[in-house]
Amino acid sequence: MAKKIKTAKQMERHFKGLANHYRIDILLLIDKNDGLTVEDITTQLSANFKTISQHTRYLVGAGLIQKQYKGRAVAHSLSPYGKLFARFVKEFQSIDSNI
Repeated sequence: MAKKIKTAKQMERHFKGLANHYRIDILLLIDKNDGLTVEDITTQLSANFKTISQHTRYLVGAGLIQKQYKGRAVAHSLSPYGKLFARFVKEFQSIDSNI
């Protein structure tokens, strides 16, 4: 079966998921530490719980992270698209800014 190529509109959803510095930080943090809760992310980023909760919801909606319910806790991990975007962001960070 041939691969379906995503349309620009379909890709927009994923790219908008990273259109905020908190969401980029969250994506990279989950990439390093799979299974973090919102509380863990809040602590590690020294941010407001409500802010991080909102941004994790946005990342889930963008298809970049997934939730796993473990009792009362909710662990977050990267989706396959999230892993791809995390690699892209890390590669982009390492590009010489003098180009």
